[in-house]
Amino acid sequence: MATISNSLPMKHRISLWCPQHASLNRIRFPSSFGSPASTRRYSVVSCAFANENREFVIVGGGNAAGYAARTFVEHGMADGKLCIVTKEAFAPYERPALTKAYLFPLDKKPARLPGFHTCVGSGGERQTPDWYKEKGIEMLYEDPVTGIDIEKQTLTTSSGKLLKYGSLIIATGCTASRLPDKIGGNLPGVHYIRDVADADSLISSLGKARKVVVVGGGYIGMEVAAATAGWKLDTTIVFPEDHLLQRLFTPSLARRYEEFYEENGVKFVKGASIKNIEAGSDGHVTAVKLENGSTLEADTVVIGIGAKPAVSPFESVSINTTVGGIQVDGQFRTSVPGVFAIGDVAAFPLKMYNRIARVEHVDHARRSAQHCVNALLTAKTHLYDYLPYFYSRVFEYEGSPRKIWWQFFGDNVGETVEIGNFDPKIATFWIDSGKLKGVLLESGSPEEFQLLPKLARSQPHIDIAKLQKASSVEEALELAHASLQAGAEV
Repeated sequence: MATISNSLPMKHRISLWCPQHASLNRIRFPSSFGSPASTRRYSVVSCAFANENREFVIVGGGNAAGYAARTFVEHGMADGKLCIVTKEAFAPYERPALTKAYLFPLDKKPARLPGFHTCVGSGGERQTPDWYKEKGIEMLYEDPVTGIDIEKQTLTTSSGKLLKYGSLIIATGCTASRLPDKIGGNLPGVHYIRDVADADSLISSLGKARKVVVVGGGYIGMEVAAATAGWKLDTTIVFPEDHLLQRLFTPSLARRYEEFYEENGVKFVKGASIKNIEAGSDGHVTAVKLENGSTLEADTVVIGIGAKPAVSPFESVSINTTVGGIQVDGQFRTSVPGVFAIGDVAAFPLKMYNRIARVEHVDHARRSAQHCVNALLTAKTHLYDYLPYFYSRVFEYEGSPRKIWWQFFGDNVGETVEIGNFDPKIATFWIDSGKLKGVLLESGSPEEFQLLPKLARSQPHIDIAKLQKASSVEEALELAHASLQAGAEV
């Protein structure tokens, strides 16, 4: 079966992170940005503070910091020279696990640290706290940076430490968007997930919960609801959009996932906004009241309504007011000499689409960290050329009737062609001006998943009429692959 429809409005695409006005989409930088071909302005200097040999400081302890640390080690530039300052109590870890395997029911082998420290998510070595010690990397835990003096090249931490840096890499990521206190956004029993402590708090609540309301129909909402279904809890997802993951899924594709969730006991309330969260006499959450006047009983509420770039206290470092985050060039240099930004917090040139973007995804966190450090430590001047990639894996716990795993590469612009019936797999192709721009595949084979980035990066011309007539996902991918090969031969 195949369907074709107009793609979603721009505001609902992944391009949500990118400026919409044409004049803003063109890549521009202030004159203070060094061009790739110009003389490098960023040199490392030694420091005479607590660690006299410290040359590099990474602020933030998430995925990007872990992969940056590995790259410093690979260059032999970490031992005694690198410091990581983080607000977390743990060494960098693969954050996506927190809404996936970490939330598995306790009898279904949930993930726990040290099992998912970076860089196991990409098949690398598990970098436990001992790894950082062995590599001579200075780690400052639970001590977030509260101030920066650009002229003196110093950082101040919450404990009062003063850190001198030669080169600074900002890898602070994002913070969860929160509902206001005045409508119950921080009542006992209301949860947000950004770190291990958040996830542990939620797990504690799930062990006592009966009715769970998940606010938000994006990645967090979908992954948390899949987990609570595994706990056999009464689960309802509430969101203001018309369907799940509206920034990416087409209505038809979303319907397939919604039906699967409903088969696993999850209920949906679409097109609804939260008026307030109510509490009982003990102050604990008891219900979620909607703007339409209806009330959903709940003893546990999980809020997944997006995230904001954690730019504080770096507001003085070229903030991008359109997509948020810290503006950088194709080597992750800010307009301040010696200061870089990577991962979720960086607003960078998305080279292949000629626009500025800020991508909140683990793949970008890994790749941006590696590119930045390589550019900093070597003479390499090639620009970051990222291909947008998103995925989700849910219902993977033992006993689940089916595991869900989809991957998307490229840009969701243009017309869409949907092939397959979801059981066993489904694919959606985005085609603009006859060229394949993006593709999403559910439950593909390893070989099929490996084809997706090749298609999205090459953007081959494809015959929509032939694609619509494909009788299976396999046939559709064969047609796309043939178009790719034909384009390569021209």
